[in-house]
Amino acid sequence: MPAVAREARGWRARARAIPAPQIRADALSSLATKRGHTDGAALFTSIPRSRDLHLLRLLVAYELTWDFLDSVNERGARAGQLNGRQLHLALIDALQPDSPNADYYRHHRWKDDGGYLNMLVKGCRSCCRRLPAFERVRPAVLQEAIRAQVLGINHELDPLRRDVDLRRWAEREFPNEHRATWFELTGAASASLTIHALLALASGPLDSGLPVERVTDAYFPWISAATTMLDSFVDQGEDASNGDHSYVAHYQAPAYAARRIVQLVARSVRYARALPDGERHVLIVACMIAMYLSKDSARTPAMRKASLEFARAGGSLSRLLLPVLRLWRIVYSQRSV
Repeated sequence: MPAVAREARGWRARARAIPAPQIRADALSSLATKRGHTDGAALFTSIPRSRDLHLLRLLVAYELTWDFLDSVNERGARAGQLNGRQLHLALIDALQPDSPNADYYRHHRWKDDGGYLNMLVKGCRSCCRRLPAFERVRPAVLQEAIRAQVLGINHELDPLRRDVDLRRWAEREFPNEHRATWFELTGAASASLTIHALLALASGPLDSGLPVERVTDAYFPWISAATTMLDSFVDQGEDASNGDHSYVAHYQAPAYAARRIVQLVARSVRYARALPDGERHVLIVACMIAMYLSKDSARTPAMRKASLEFARAGGSLSRLLLPVLRLWRIVYSQRSV
């Protein structure tokens, strides 16, 4: 955590120098309010047998890029999905060390970020080059980064068009996937966990046994969908008041949503445990579950019963970590009311 804080301080200093006030506000806001995402990303440094500072820097920078673009895209939603897809090209470019940078703000209302986004992309690329097995995971990582452009649809202002476009995207991207719904698939693609897990693999030794496909199948869609739906479930009151897209609102009823999320959480733990070094992946999944359930909104009378069921589905480690994450939220001012 001290190492993550040092990395965040460096990016915060760069964010303060962004000329456009709107973009500067988005960058500083994502740094201040989404610390849980960067701390969560840094957890993936526990997967390799030895700690790698370049991996930590990469995970933090990539998650900051992800969160920053989400904020910028939301503010510029009136520019449409074309703007969202163009902005999110940075998530692809950051994982391609030898490719030129796109004009990310081409369709955006505000453009002068003082080179902030390009610096994030450059920082990620530099760290990618230093990972021993990066070329082995690169095709799978790029596939997930390309899917992440679905984030550009999430902030479509017209709810009906947004839902139609998300459904079409899922049906086109996963024509034979019937185990998860279209909104579970789009929610999973909107999470960065699969990419973090693959980058952690790239930090390990280059050998023929690198379990790229197994890790991808565990994290997408199951682990990613479980964490996205948990986040959406505990935030549904806030999303409703702000008019934001809520994934759990697509379930046929709140009781059904709770039962389905219990299934997703239990399955994500099971798939994580079956991976090589499964106990390390289980720790990450348990931390993610506890992080979302540690929100104040998860302990309201309306949410308490479902939250207890989610915690039980996550196993004893998730329940053990809940008070730790509640303390973390207090210490780092990440509480939600």
